[in-house]
Amino acid sequence: MIRVTVWNEYVHEREYEGIRKNYPEGIHGCIAAFLEREEDISCRTATLDMPEHGLTEQVLAQTDVLIWWSHAKQEEVEDVIAERVCSHIRMGMGFIGLHSAHFSKVLRRILGTSMTLRWRHGDSEKLWCVNPAHPIARGIPACIDIPKEEMYGEPFGIPQPEELVFVGWFSGGEVFRSGVTFTRENGKIFYFQPGHEEHPVYHMPPIQQIITNAVRWAAPVNRLIRQPENMHVD
Repeated sequence: MIRVTVWNEYVHEREYEGIRKNYPEGIHGCIAAFLEREEDISCRTATLDMPEHGLTEQVLAQTDVLIWWSHAKQEEVEDVIAERVCSHIRMGMGFIGLHSAHFSKVLRRILGTSMTLRWRHGDSEKLWCVNPAHPIARGIPACIDIPKEEMYGEPFGIPQPEELVFVGWFSGGEVFRSGVTFTRENGKIFYFQPGHEEHPVYHMPPIQQIITNAVRWAAPVNRLIRQPENMHVD
């Protein structure tokens, strides 16, 4: 069983009626619901306002893959919690950063670059699968049409990705590296661009399949490497 924790600020859904209509149980609730339909995945959720943001050492020790959605409150994540998450990634926990989580403290720390990009409200996107042999692309069509999405455009301030799986093309002409992977020590990382909160992107079956595939890809093959007795710290 792959143990997943879905983390979300859970701010926009409470503040804006239109976003709440898209995600009445929160973005985290939507993602956890479709993942829970999989026989090999179990989920818990955590939010910004919980003690320690819901990411205690015990929770992270019992998490194989952490999914992260953040936007409005990036700087309110406590530094000690961000570093705790990074430590667990290095030890082998998988991490999936969604949409505006590119600018989370976790991804900026673990990848070590600015993570900046160009953006614009109100656009449509064609999400092209450019690496169909990759496990994250299993069962995914060559192109996914996303009718409404926030434009993210290059240049994107990330390190050179290990693998490029998806490229987004927007109706304004911009392109973006929309699905990329990294490895940091024992942990696998997948950043996935679609998912602006004003649009019900996470209700789209192909997007759900990509996230489900990413969970299976990012899950540690060997949980034993995350046991404290197997880690050497200078």
